[in-house]
Amino acid sequence: MAEPQACPECLRRAWLLALLGPYIEKIATSSPGSRSPELLRLSNENLVKVAAPNVAGQLLARVEATSEGHLAEELAVARCWACCRHGDLYPDSLRDADDAPWALIGRGDPGLLDGLETFGAVTIVGARRATSYGREIARELGQELASAGMVVVSGLAFGVDACAHRGAIDGGRTIAVLGCGPDTAYPAAHRSLWRRICETDLVISEFPPGAAPWRWTFPARNRIMAALAGMTVVVEAAARSGSLITADMAADLGRDLGAVPGPVTSRASAGPNNLLAGGACVVRDAQDVLDAMLGPGAKALERSGARLDPALATVLAAVDAGESSCDGVAAALGLPGPEIAAALARLEMLGYVSCSNVGLYSRTLLAAP
Repeated sequence: MAEPQACPECLRRAWLLALLGPYIEKIATSSPGSRSPELLRLSNENLVKVAAPNVAGQLLARVEATSEGHLAEELAVARCWACCRHGDLYPDSLRDADDAPWALIGRGDPGLLDGLETFGAVTIVGARRATSYGREIARELGQELASAGMVVVSGLAFGVDACAHRGAIDGGRTIAVLGCGPDTAYPAAHRSLWRRICETDLVISEFPPGAAPWRWTFPARNRIMAALAGMTVVVEAAARSGSLITADMAADLGRDLGAVPGPVTSRASAGPNNLLAGGACVVRDAQDVLDAMLGPGAKALERSGARLDPALATVLAAVDAGESSCDGVAAALGLPGPEIAAALARLEMLGYVSCSNVGLYSRTLLAAP
């Protein structure tokens, strides 16, 4: 595996972006052509002149005076590493973008970057306020794609992102791309998920340890997510959503674009449905993603779960027949409620059913052997 290495010039760029955070915040959405990805195409000198003209010289001098040893120490203290565009570990997929980050700061396993070209990656994005349908689909896609050997990329946000990460952890590997320093869980409520990804998988950012998130850093983060993967899948999104920014970026880079269809009456599915009307690939399950990326039938998913004892198989058959509540299954089978509740909990743990936030059960795609 290539070793993480970053030159001082590229590392200083990361620290410069952190210093410019509040300055870019003021101009990133103020006028056409000032969105953060456009700004990030600029050289250091031009970026500081545009973002902070009154203090450009001081900021640039401050960053350029930072020694290589100090930069390395900052990374070590935060238990992070870095790779840059001049190194072998830097993903080739990022080189397609003319606004690609100069450096990636990582916490976790650098081997995931090294294996992206071999195993392939899928970016899964969607609504923060996802419905139970969206959360279930995101987790299932994450788990099945990771089980098939794909690296699942997402942004650690509430809703679809977190569900995709959790599913991927259950099935294989995942990369979280942050709009702040990689040593900080954002949102803070996802600290346990962030910690788990740091320990077993990978968190990356173009911002240095300690860098705060700003509104502009999330579109900036999105362009990395779009470039890293061969396909971006939108699970749920409103008609105007940040997830659609990622989709547009992926399309501009020539990446495959997929969307999960949803009810035409659902605002949460308006974005994906519009993408489908515009020609995006229909994503009903992970097999659709694999077929789009690798070719039809090139890789078949194995969806058989653990063998069930007769009692569990009977309960599962009742759910298959349309019973969705614990009481309904108990009445249909003539069995005590507590016994059915325990069986449904076991089936959920095995992946055969999912439970909504109102306690109703539905079948997943997992087949019994």
